[in-house]
Amino acid sequence: MAGVAVLIADGFETIECLTMVDVLRRGGVKCTTVSIMSTREAVSSQQIPITCDYLFDEVDFSTYDYVVLPGGLPGATNLRADQRVCDLVTSFAATKHVAAICAAPFILGELGVLEGHRATCFPGFEKSFPEGCYAGGKTVVVSGNVITASGMGQALPFALAVLEDIAGATAVEKVKAGIQL
Repeated sequence: MAGVAVLIADGFETIECLTMVDVLRRGGVKCTTVSIMSTREAVSSQQIPITCDYLFDEVDFSTYDYVVLPGGLPGATNLRADQRVCDLVTSFAATKHVAAICAAPFILGELGVLEGHRATCFPGFEKSFPEGCYAGGKTVVVSGNVITASGMGQALPFALAVLEDIAGATAVEKVKAGIQL
């Protein structure tokens, strides 16, 4: 089973990022944290430092099924400003899977990834979405090979949706039982 690469930039939303990593690893999915910064260290928008598994240029993304973009500011804008990230997201949207939460779905909108999809995001970030794409707030939207979520309050359902897509309902039920959900 290939895995999930969570791309991290300074200013990422802590819960959106680490909930994904936690849930996928509990579900038996390889989930790697990837710093787009010049070091493996990144600091969340809540000033919580983490050490990522790898730097962007150390990763062979061909061994992954998903790229995940956590939200948070300025994390999402830092991701959007990195051309390597934009190229990777565009490539994964064409051939594999992408997932983004909170502010980060605006990146998908600006890159043209949401054409033909339904999606959600934190209110106000849907301005880059194609006409008729926005599915409303306070939710997780699975649309083909794109999964989006509206914000931190949806971090757990978002992570479970990615887990279900990769590992199936049995893995989701195992994780839910283990976390008393």
